[in-house]
Amino acid sequence: MRVGIFLYHSQVSTGALAVLLLLGACSRASEDLPLTPPSTPPLSRSVIGYGVVNNSYTHVQNDPAPESVSLGYLRRGAVVEILERRKSWIRVNSVYKGWIKEEGVLFYRSKAQAGTASESLSRGPESSPEGR
Repeated sequence: MRVGIFLYHSQVSTGALAVLLLLGACSRASEDLPLTPPSTPPLSRSVIGYGVVNNSYTHVQNDPAPESVSLGYLRRGAVVEILERRKSWIRVNSVYKGWIKEEGVLFYRSKAQAGTASESLSRGPESSPEGR
C-alpha cells in the first residue's frame, strides 16, 4: 500500500510542478517582451466612394485651393478612391494622393461600377448610345 501511495503522490507532485513551471514561464515571458501593435491596421472605412475623371485631365493639388501646388495630373477615365469631400473639392487616392475639383469627376459607390464607367469613357463617344 505504501508503494501505491508513493507513486500516486509523486505523480501529483510532478503534474503540479509542471503546471507551476508552465505558469511561471508564461508570466515571466510577458514581462520580458515589449508589447507591440499588430502589423495590420484596424479595419476602418477610409474610402467613402469611387470616382472617374470625366475631364480630359485634372490637376491633383496638395491642398483644396486653386493656388496650391500641383502634384501631377490624372487623365480622363482614371479611377480614384474618394477619401474626403470639402466644399467643391475631393481628396483622392490614385497615382497621386491629393485634392481635385469635384466638377470633373463622376461618382460611384463601388470600384466595379467606377471601372465599368472608366472603360466606357476610354472607348470614346462612338461606343456609347449617345454617340451612335
